[in-house]
Amino acid sequence: MKNLKSLAIVGALSSATTLGAYKLFLEKSSADAIFSGTPSAFNMVSNRSNGPAAAPGEFTFAAEKATPAVVHIKTKMTRQVNRQMIDPFEDFFGFGDLGGNRRRQPETQEASGSGVIISSDGFIVTNNHVVQDADEVSVILNDRRELKAKVISTDPSTDLAVIQVKSTNLPFLTFGDSDALRVGEWVLAVGNPFNLESTVTAGIVSAKGRQNIIDRDKEDVNPLESFIQTDAAVNPGNSGGALVNLKGELIGINTAIYSRTGQFAGYSFAVPVSIVKKVSADLIKYGNVQRGYLGVNITDVSAKIAEEKDLKVNDGVYVSGFSASSSAQAAGLKVNDVIVKVDGVETKTSAKLMELVGRKRPGETVVVTVNRDGALKDFNVVLKNKDGNTSIIKGESSASVITSESLGAKIANLSEAEKAKLKLSGGIKLIDVNPEGKLGYQGIESGLIISKIDDKAIKDAKEAADLLQNRKGRVKIEGVDLDGTRYIYVIVL
Repeated sequence: MKNLKSLAIVGALSSATTLGAYKLFLEKSSADAIFSGTPSAFNMVSNRSNGPAAAPGEFTFAAEKATPAVVHIKTKMTRQVNRQMIDPFEDFFGFGDLGGNRRRQPETQEASGSGVIISSDGFIVTNNHVVQDADEVSVILNDRRELKAKVISTDPSTDLAVIQVKSTNLPFLTFGDSDALRVGEWVLAVGNPFNLESTVTAGIVSAKGRQNIIDRDKEDVNPLESFIQTDAAVNPGNSGGALVNLKGELIGINTAIYSRTGQFAGYSFAVPVSIVKKVSADLIKYGNVQRGYLGVNITDVSAKIAEEKDLKVNDGVYVSGFSASSSAQAAGLKVNDVIVKVDGVETKTSAKLMELVGRKRPGETVVVTVNRDGALKDFNVVLKNKDGNTSIIKGESSASVITSESLGAKIANLSEAEKAKLKLSGGIKLIDVNPEGKLGYQGIESGLIISKIDDKAIKDAKEAADLLQNRKGRVKIEGVDLDGTRYIYVIVL
């Protein structure tokens, strides 16, 4: 990734192409209600301690338990590519060396990765980069069945996604405890590198809390990172696969490798299950991830900072400032405090702090312990969302996003809040306009709200897509422009 010059992250593991507590794993959370009547990793987690543990260096038990629950994911997507069009008459008359005309034409591309079944009725966790922008997603189960999959929702900030297949009684992995994972502990990586199905490799945990793996330059990405680093061999196609302990419990989702060539070079990185559990539950229940924020500017305590700021502690997370409407500041934290614990769990690094707080939702309370001038003080902090309040904000799931070939754009339903703000009873929004498509060619950009098509009021994206299917010629669209003004456009399909 850009922050680690030689890292081949995200694309390297897809072949063919801010801030939770330890009790999260010991107590049922509100996420369990999603699967209250269905066997899943969420409601089976409390029984994990009863499972047998393999002897050190004995991998067969974990491999046999994990392999049936790891799937092979294949995707198809349409991309516009440059094609050189040669005019035969130019060639005949000796003008062929002019190079012809370049035109953009659609081309179908395929890619593959891995995924982990987390419920018996077909919910699967994988990486966002495995299914991002895919037009078709299919899943090959361990028993060789191939099923169409639906993308439930994605989270670029953790590079995680949830998809679902229509099936029942599927094998699934239970959640382990990535907090208890120790450096030097044996782990297995299970996935489908190079389209080789059901491949198992072994290694040890090399480090925990790694950061700067997810691309920070992408729009709408606010990385939440505390990666598990291992030396288990991981290659293109392993993305979204399982990292398991010797009990066969899921302790991470394999996501990235350290490489100068795109192939495995000794180190791989997995999203810890402490993050996977929270993110997957939110994606299924809300359609997006509900993140609680302390609202603090932080950095790891170093010897230099400790000396400059005359701190009375040598490790922890230094508070250098606060954001607007900061929940931490409102609770009593001050600049020069050093955060040393969250809910009793030590926070020696900012990565650990962000991971712990990232497991919580807006409106939840965490106990933040700080070292202030050598004395420990506890503060009850009610976390806020990025907008500075404690509301839960439901997002549009990927399932409600439709690709309209007629428009050359992706369209989605309006949220209830958007309808109320715009005083509309229905409508759609353009969320991804292809510059080479019908709308893009006519200068229409993403963000446009369409409320009527040919004087017919539109309720949702499905109705709009059905109405426009196979339409040709002039079409009148009405709605709200990017600057909030009403418009009427006549476009040609």
